[in-house]
Amino acid sequence: MDRIFIRDLALRCIIGIYPEERREKQDVIINVEMHCDLRKAGRSDDVNDTVDYKAVKKAILKLVEKSSFQLIESLAENIADIALSDQRVQQVVVGVDKPGALRFAKASAVEITRP
Repeated sequence: MDRIFIRDLALRCIIGIYPEERREKQDVIINVEMHCDLRKAGRSDDVNDTVDYKAVKKAILKLVEKSSFQLIESLAENIADIALSDQRVQQVVVGVDKPGALRFAKASAVEITRP
């Protein structure tokens, strides 16, 4: 299966369960891997034959900037729904990193796969 990636999308949002996490926006790093058949786009060289990953990015941006999730798992699930709203996407893998969430660790993170 072919894949389209959105890598290291750095955004800020309110996310977390503790009061101190709910006061200020925090950094999140988002990675999206969309599985789809890219043969038609590869042959036609026509943007209409592929997933509009700029539109996917804009939808993710809109979601994240207005969000107030408690869990990065919930954020990842909502991002997966955005990617899967394009019928050409057959499966999506979404990773969400929350840098600095754990002392002595680069980040806490989740990765989900949805068909």
